[in-house]
Amino acid sequence: MTTPIKRLMGAAAMLLLLTSAAAASDDYPNRPVRLIVPFPPGGSNDVVGRLIAKQLSEELKQQVFVDNRGGAGGSIGTENCATSPPDGYTLCIISIAHAVNPWLHKLKYDPIKSFVPITILATGPNVLVVNPESPIKSVKDLLEMAKANPGQLNYASAGVGSFQHLGGELFKLMGGVNIVHVPYKGGGPAMQDVVAGHVKIMFSSLIQTTTLIKSGQLRALGTGGAKRSPVLPDVPTIAEGGLPGYVADNWWGIVVPAGTPAAINDKVYKATQAALKAPPVVAQFDREGAAVVTMTSEEFTNYIKGEIAKWERVVKEGNFKAQ
Repeated sequence: MTTPIKRLMGAAAMLLLLTSAAAASDDYPNRPVRLIVPFPPGGSNDVVGRLIAKQLSEELKQQVFVDNRGGAGGSIGTENCATSPPDGYTLCIISIAHAVNPWLHKLKYDPIKSFVPITILATGPNVLVVNPESPIKSVKDLLEMAKANPGQLNYASAGVGSFQHLGGELFKLMGGVNIVHVPYKGGGPAMQDVVAGHVKIMFSSLIQTTTLIKSGQLRALGTGGAKRSPVLPDVPTIAEGGLPGYVADNWWGIVVPAGTPAAINDKVYKATQAALKAPPVVAQFDREGAAVVTMTSEEFTNYIKGEIAKWERVVKEGNFKAQ
C-alpha cells in the first residue's frame, strides 16, 4: 500500500516543481539581472558586456547590470556564476579565456557541465599596438628589433592565458623572437600602462583599442585577422606586415548556471538575439571591428568544446604558467 502512495506523492511533488518552474519563467524577469564580467573594467570583455547589458535591459524590460569580478584569468568571476542560483538572474560573459583556463588553473567548476551556454555574441581580431613614442613603426621593425635584442622588449597583457597573452605568444612562436610577457590584472590596466609608455607593446583586442588608435594615443602596426579590418583599412594585417600565416581572433558569449530552467534560457536567448540586431549594438560592433555571430545553445556548446581542445596544445607547448 505504501508504494503507490509514495509514487503518488512523488508525482505530486514533481508536478508542483514543474508548475513552480513554469510560473517563475512566466514571470521572468521581475527584478534586476546581474551580468558578470570576469575581468576588470576597460578590457574587451567589459566593453562587450556593457554594450550587451544596456540593450538586454531594453529587451527584457528589466535592468541588466554589469558586475566586474576579475582575477585568475577570469576564473574567479566565472566560478561565481557557476555557484549562483540557477534562476536566470545571473548571466556571465565568457571569452577565449574560458577555453584556456582549464589548462592553467585548478578550477572549482567544469567549463562545460557547470553552465548552459546561451549563445556566442561576436568575434574580433587582435591588433598589435605600440606607444606612439616608440621607434617601432611596423611589424617588420618589431621582428628585427626583437631579434637584435632578445629579452629586451616587453609586451603587456590582461594576464596569463588572456587573449592578449595568447596573441603575443603566437607572435613569438611564429616569429622566432623573445619578447618578455608582462601580465596585468585585466586588459584595462594593461592598456593604461601602454598608453602611459610604461610598457611599449600590446597585442590587444581591436574592440578595446580602436578609439585609442584613432585618437593617436596608440600606434597600430597590424591587425590579427585573416584580412584587413574595415575600421582600420590602412593598417595591414600582421601577416601582411611580415609574419605570414598569423591569425588571432577573440570571441565573446553568454552562459548561465547549469540547472537554469529551459524556458528562462529561451527568453534570454531570444532577448540576446534581438539585442544583437539592434542598430546601436550593430553600429558599435562595426565601429570597433567586431563581427556579430549567431549560434544556438547547442552550437555554442560544441564551439566551446572545440576551443578548449584547441588551446590545450597551445598552452602546453608554450609552457604557460598561471601566476
